[in-house]
Amino acid sequence: MDAKTFDKSKLPSRHVTEGPERAPHRSYYYAMGLTEEQIHRPFVGVVSCWNEAAPCNIALMRQAQAAKAGVLEAGGTPREFCTITVTDGIAMGHQGMKSSLVSRECIADSIELTMRGHCYDAMVGIAGCDKSLPGMMMSMMRLNVPSVFMYGGTILPGKFKGKDVTVVDVFEAVGQHSAGKMSDADLHELECAACPSAGSCGGQFTANTMACVSEAIGLALPASAGAPAPYESRDEYADASGRAVMRLIADGIRPRDIVTRKALENGATIVAATGGSTNAALHLPAMAHEIGISFDLFDVAEIFKRTPYIADLKPSGRYVAKDVYDIGGVPMILRALLDGGYLHEDCITVTGKTIAENLESVKFNDNQSVVYPVSRAISSTGGVVGLRGSLAPDGAIVKVAGMAMLQFSGPARCFDCEEDAFQAVEDGAFEEGDVLVIRYEGPKGGPGMREMLATTAALYGQGMGDKVALITDGRFSGATRGFCIGHVGPEAAAGGPIGLLQDGDIISIDAEAGTIELEVSPSELERRRQNWSPPENQYQSGVLWKYAEQVGPARTGAVTHPGGCAEVACYADI
Repeated sequence: MDAKTFDKSKLPSRHVTEGPERAPHRSYYYAMGLTEEQIHRPFVGVVSCWNEAAPCNIALMRQAQAAKAGVLEAGGTPREFCTITVTDGIAMGHQGMKSSLVSRECIADSIELTMRGHCYDAMVGIAGCDKSLPGMMMSMMRLNVPSVFMYGGTILPGKFKGKDVTVVDVFEAVGQHSAGKMSDADLHELECAACPSAGSCGGQFTANTMACVSEAIGLALPASAGAPAPYESRDEYADASGRAVMRLIADGIRPRDIVTRKALENGATIVAATGGSTNAALHLPAMAHEIGISFDLFDVAEIFKRTPYIADLKPSGRYVAKDVYDIGGVPMILRALLDGGYLHEDCITVTGKTIAENLESVKFNDNQSVVYPVSRAISSTGGVVGLRGSLAPDGAIVKVAGMAMLQFSGPARCFDCEEDAFQAVEDGAFEEGDVLVIRYEGPKGGPGMREMLATTAALYGQGMGDKVALITDGRFSGATRGFCIGHVGPEAAAGGPIGLLQDGDIISIDAEAGTIELEVSPSELERRRQNWSPPENQYQSGVLWKYAEQVGPARTGAVTHPGGCAEVACYADI
């Protein structure tokens, strides 16, 4: 494949490279060492979320160099740039977590602006941490230029007292320590051992969940999500991703050809089958929103409800992401789902082939216990469940993977921010059987819809994870386990019933029936509403103010713009 294969007159980069009037623009490219031939090739943005914030991102620049080599060798001109990330493991448990979900929008927006401003023709995106995966895929769908996504890879598991551990074990150890069940020395030993390499959190938390989604919806090369970040084989997948995007340009295949309603359903299917992060119920609707497809929390929950749970992965199961890689990677999970009749097999992917064609050579590995065939599913219902009822008319979400008890009823104990709830947990200021409620932490009310891992992990560490329930209009980490219901909508700041709760109100949850009910009469709720007023946003400037002003409900993905259904002109067609 060479530059002659491509008709530059139909590509966005013609606006900065072709014709006498673009001589000033070309002078910049000469200044950066490009040859005349390279200037007249397709320009491919190679974007990563490299930074030194956390191990999730530290290996991404290395992989970006390999992707650039693939683009160059296949007849394109790579142009590397980086975007931000906010890493949840660092942001967790304090005000920094307000930045996490907001960063998803900033990632998508900043990639859009870089691609638009420099008229790049295609994109290879490499992401490592929770919000960077959906944020990057959202930008691909928004721009609709030929694109290939690649996950930066999981971290290797740590070892503590002979067992595999992840960062969630450290969060839970904080609760054990506060309850006097772990010594200072053991806590220190664990924190030093839990994260031994570059890569994203090792269980089926949000990053690995969305990495599975990237393959299931067809935006990533088959098996590219599997290898841990330190493995040099990741560079081979990066090189192949660079080559693949050039084929997509030549063949005219764009993200919206790949990410259809059926592809999104495949994405939701792999989340449920792996007991993945509840955050996927935010990210899949947000991705659908970029291309004008209606696919909200209830659509996602419907897929979850009918999908068997087949992967025994942490935080609820026994294994980590490296174990999935060792037994064949994401294609092994997809093979099991395809054989069981749970995938739309005709969806096109970045290989130019359908998902069924990609899996033709994959034979299910029976000599392992990480992923089960559908005929021997861990449970017949997916590992994540949608809820709806008088407390959450716009829905809520709960991860049930590994839970024995699917019903809970008890009195509410209300907190208007995460810090107050965490302190109560640390102080033991709650009773067995309580339903802890953390509100005003939704997309608008937080603002930013914080994750509550510090609080839920502390509960679990104290041995109370299955003795209380926790409900919030915020989010939970993909690492959360226990009876924890998030995304309650409408959120408190928007006048939802969760904002009208009082201590002692009885809340009944049935994850089997999919209900969440408040045992307070409508007349009493209306009386309380008359005396309620929304709290003032404590952020009156900057990005958190802007986000609170623009963000929509969790049910539709907590998005900040009208989306593909309102689009008049697509960037790819400029």
